[in-house]
Amino acid sequence: MPDHLKFGMTSINGGATSYPEALVNLAQAAEAAGFESLWAGEHSVLADSSTRMPATSRILNPIIALTFVAAHTRTIRLGTGVLLLPQHQPLILAKELATLDVLSGGRLMVGVGVGWSEEEFQALGVPFRERGARADEYLDAMRAIWSQEKPAYHGRYVSFQGVQAYPHPVQQPTPPIITGGRAPAVIRRTIEQANGWYGFAYDLDETANVLGEMRQASERYHRPASLGELEISIAPRIPIDRETAQRFAELGVHRLIFIPPPGKDISTLVQWVTTLGETVVGQV
Repeated sequence: MPDHLKFGMTSINGGATSYPEALVNLAQAAEAAGFESLWAGEHSVLADSSTRMPATSRILNPIIALTFVAAHTRTIRLGTGVLLLPQHQPLILAKELATLDVLSGGRLMVGVGVGWSEEEFQALGVPFRERGARADEYLDAMRAIWSQEKPAYHGRYVSFQGVQAYPHPVQQPTPPIITGGRAPAVIRRTIEQANGWYGFAYDLDETANVLGEMRQASERYHRPASLGELEISIAPRIPIDRETAQRFAELGVHRLIFIPPPGKDISTLVQWVTTLGETVVGQV
């Protein structure tokens, strides 16, 4: 069981907190309440046919939103939860993320996923069925440009040499890489390439099951020692009090990431954050 459970909050770049003053108020309230991290997800476009969320949902670009938050906070960590990695040009993305890590003083955590909406990939001109293979290559390419003295990478989807990209991230050789998703390829990628894994909207039983899958996968795939222990983050879809948080910790969860209640105004959300700080955060 982890010695100390960390607490984060996700979806800070959408809905009621997609406005400048509200985003600052929520971020500062979370930092004051003892939250360890803030997380921002990504959808550059939303399909009109989407049943998961309305196409007109307000979602700020996560990297820009987190950079804005970095300027108004001091210590709280900043996570992309998650970037849809195959939709990006990896060297441009690496520059953007390195910039955020530098401007935040090394507070960045890079959460990545492969996406679920084929319509969004079509709109962006990225082949949907190649998204997993692209994610593997893009991670390798970003590692190279971030940390190698003479960066070079040659793959099917990205190839470069004889170039540099400074400044490198403050966190070397890379900021923490965290994968999201549960498909077999994601679990393999998690074991082989990631510092952590992020499960969104899980209950206790689902968490126990996926952690069992992770343990089995760790016996099939090679995990480089440099990655360290796999850090598990869960955004629970059940109410959390001290006892429930303790049960997640006993399963092997290192971080609980709260999902804000939908449809609330900013004053209600700030009070929700403050109450969690008093009743749960720092109590487990």
